[in-house]
Amino acid sequence: MEFFSFLDPLREAGFVAEFVSRVPDCPLSYDKEEVLTTLEPIHREVVADSGYQWAELWRAEQVHGSEIALIDEEPPGRIIPGVDGLMSSRGRNLLGIYVADCGLIWIGDRRTGAFSLLHSGKKGTEGRILSRAVQKMGQELGSVPADLLVVLGPCIRPPHYEIDFAAQIAEQAKEAGVGLFHDCGICTGVDQGRFYSYRQEKGLTGRMLGLMGSVK
Repeated sequence: MEFFSFLDPLREAGFVAEFVSRVPDCPLSYDKEEVLTTLEPIHREVVADSGYQWAELWRAEQVHGSEIALIDEEPPGRIIPGVDGLMSSRGRNLLGIYVADCGLIWIGDRRTGAFSLLHSGKKGTEGRILSRAVQKMGQELGSVPADLLVVLGPCIRPPHYEIDFAAQIAEQAKEAGVGLFHDCGICTGVDQGRFYSYRQEKGLTGRMLGLMGSVK
């Protein structure tokens, strides 16, 4: 698995943060569930290497909306319907989001240890999912924006996509007053050797996986 240093600030702050990019020679499919089943053995290995069990993984249904679920239960994890974001303050909960061009946003509260993981593509960004997450973390978990460390992972960007939602996400982070925002600057439309791109591959693609947890 490729190691992505753009997640180092989160790791240094005491969080588990991983990004699983393209898996070489993995069969592609137009069907999301089919390709996730194919990728699951590899993703299970990454979860285990992160110090978690697959049963501790919580995932969002990802309906291209802006709803966020608070996970305040103990494992076993499951897929939460109707949401595109997850948040928790329980260290044994691992959050997972799949992407193939949309933005993955990791959020870590350096003071409380609370954490969140978001799926923010065109529609999620229009729905201001990052802004909503910052607000919800404040209401539900006592987070203060200045304590939040926010990282935007690889996503599709101009000229490979006509909308620069990465810039919109950065603006939302600024407006929300987060303490530190880092955009990795990587475009998934550039290199299909490293990244899946739903748009460039016209739907015949795989899914990358973002993981977020806490070791505090």
